[in-house]
Amino acid sequence: MRLFIAPPAVAVALVLILAGCAPGQESGNKLDPMKSPLSEYYASLYGSGDQKDYAKQQKKVEELVAKCMAKEGFDYIPVDQSQNISYGSDEGVDRNTKKWVAENGYGMTTQNDSQPTPDPEQEPYVDPNQPYVESLSATEQAAFYETLYGVSPTEEEMASEDFVYSWENGGCQGAAQHEVQPQPSDNEKYKALLEKMNTIYEKVQSDPVIAKLDATWSSCMADAGYSSYSKKQDAINAVVEESNKLYDSETGEPPADDELKRVQKLEIDTAVADFACSEKIDYQDKSLAVQFALEKQFIADNKAELDAMVAEYEQAG
Repeated sequence: MRLFIAPPAVAVALVLILAGCAPGQESGNKLDPMKSPLSEYYASLYGSGDQKDYAKQQKKVEELVAKCMAKEGFDYIPVDQSQNISYGSDEGVDRNTKKWVAENGYGMTTQNDSQPTPDPEQEPYVDPNQPYVESLSATEQAAFYETLYGVSPTEEEMASEDFVYSWENGGCQGAAQHEVQPQPSDNEKYKALLEKMNTIYEKVQSDPVIAKLDATWSSCMADAGYSSYSKKQDAINAVVEESNKLYDSETGEPPADDELKRVQKLEIDTAVADFACSEKIDYQDKSLAVQFALEKQFIADNKAELDAMVAEYEQAG
């Protein structure tokens, strides 16, 4: 069985989609989807998601990687990963407003046009290890990367439903990541607890309150010209599917402008209708109330084990 627990970014995405915040109501709701009862546990286990803290952790990882590679007989210069972190011009912007949704939809395909202009004075990224790697023979290069990243899984292994990444098979990178950012999902002791945590969001989706909300939302969407969606998540999934088609190409070529514009229009039009219907029936607060109640009950039922897990895996930041 594959074990999965959402780290902060994924947990937030789940909360936003399930709670109807993508899109939902404008700001001013009584319940904040970013402050659910379990959010403090997620933050303690996986960090705040702050990109500067992440950069500090990556610096530690790279230092450990260099030591590990040296033990295996390879030179390795720690890579400054902060060069690869984008802080984004959209940081701090409230996406949950009628104006933002009208301009950006769900923010899937429309964000391609709003990337920050590269700084012409900033030097392009260069891997400091590239000259060393190029000095090695083909066999030595293969050994270098196998030591650094571990043995790559086969296509058959990747396609298997039972495939799960393990840091133990991730070479020096995997070992360093595990030391700096140990994951409770690696510990058999917390497997059952984490699996129960994941079922919370499934219970939200199957709750009678959500079923009633979705039925009312679906009727509203049909009146707006979108009759094929029975649940709020259906609208998001439809846009995700169209978005994926844009880039599902063996050549890796970007989509044609007219096709991109078609999908962008579809995304914005769908999101605007979704936003209006969600706002009309107070979808976000009502669904958040269900989620918060389930999370509170989960904490009450499992507090001792949750606290023990946090005590063992809390991120220092």
